[in-house]
Amino acid sequence: MLFHGISKLSHGIDGLVAMFDRQGLPGMIAYLVYLGEVVAPILLLIGYRTKLASLAIAITMVVAMIIAHADEILKLGDHGEWALEVLGLYLLGAIALLFLGGGKFAVSTSNKWD
Repeated sequence: MLFHGISKLSHGIDGLVAMFDRQGLPGMIAYLVYLGEVVAPILLLIGYRTKLASLAIAITMVVAMIIAHADEILKLGDHGEWALEVLGLYLLGAIALLFLGGGKFAVSTSNKWD
């Protein structure tokens, strides 16, 4: 996810703002993608507030599926894979971390969000 976020940091999110506007939603919501694609992955990497960060990633993936890829949810790709396979893997991985937490290598393990 972090590489997607870095791409959005370097190229901007004007396309996302326009996409939200076309859906009738405030374009400012698009700026939350920085939380789900930059801040949350960094928190996961260092093991701080793992469950909270994974929740942010999961929400980001659900929103991406609904807003940007709604027409592909039930489609297959060119090689027989689910068209949203990568989004699905990010979503299910985030859900797994939400339930399991950061483990013994987390920076802090004293909080219910780790």
